Amino acid sequence: MSRFLLFLLSVSSLQAMDWRSWDEGLREAKRMDKIIMIDAVREGCHYCEDMEQAVFDDKVMSSWIEQRFVPVKIDLSREKMPFDLEVSMTPSFYFIDQEMKLLKTVPGSWGQEDFKDFLLKVQKKKRDEGVE
Repeated sequence: MSRFLLFLLSVSSLQAMDWRSWDEGLREAKRMDKIIMIDAVREGCHYCEDMEQAVFDDKVMSSWIEQRFVPVKIDLSREKMPFDLEVSMTPSFYFIDQEMKLLKTVPGSWGQEDFKDFLLKVQKKKRDEGVE
């Protein structure tokens, strides 16, 4: 029995990123003063799966993202995008601030370093906009 419990615990920890729903993400972004990062995916999207494995399944990278953003995953096979945002390809990433302003859209599948560069640029844009 204890081996089975250990197996369940190890399987549950395989997913590194703690994805939120849109409603959860919105509340957290306002409470924590963070930017929402929406990952728009579709069922069966090969590029979405590649990015999941290359970026979001990495615990160090996922932790880095969660310290700076609120990660929200929207499966377009089951859900609609907030604000009727249009998605031309999957995966696509939408960065929204606490005032519901769309800061940036990044389509495509990326490796860790390139994606991290995009994230840093989004943070810089938000900081620069906050300076009068």
